[in-house]
Amino acid sequence: MSTALPPKPRIFGNRVRVCIVASKYNTQFADALVQNTIEELEDILPQARIDLIRVPGAFEIPVMVANLLDREPPACVIALGVIIRGSTAHAEHVGRSVTDSLQRLAIESMKPVIHEVLLVDDEKQAYARCIGSQMNRGREAARAAAEMIDVLHDLDRSMPRQPSAKKQRHA
Repeated sequence: MSTALPPKPRIFGNRVRVCIVASKYNTQFADALVQNTIEELEDILPQARIDLIRVPGAFEIPVMVANLLDREPPACVIALGVIIRGSTAHAEHVGRSVTDSLQRLAIESMKPVIHEVLLVDDEKQAYARCIGSQMNRGREAARAAAEMIDVLHDLDRSMPRQPSAKKQRHA
């Protein structure tokens, strides 16, 4: 596992909309993830419109992401949450469900969905990833979002999309 943040991407000057969908559960850690993500986005995407939507827990994140992608999709969605393992398998089930759902939504929509719904063993790990500075996943999420927006922007400029076979079949 990486113990340092990736380097900051180049500053992207275009006006884009980024949506953050964040769990309220494990408030101390989730709030820190949100704060770090927003601060980093404001630094590297200064022209961005950042929308924050809070949901009760990690399990509710994919349905909100699906709703956003079904409307006027943002340039990127960032999913944030913290799941702390307990003595049952519940955390693993929730974590797997969220991961699978977010990946499916990203592929189906062809929009980046940055997944930082963390599954950690204890509060010490949550602190290191949400509040600490060495491997802060909120800052990492913002950097990944900026890079994906940039890569897709460059791709759209150099290779405009053609209607996909899937879309043509349903037309």
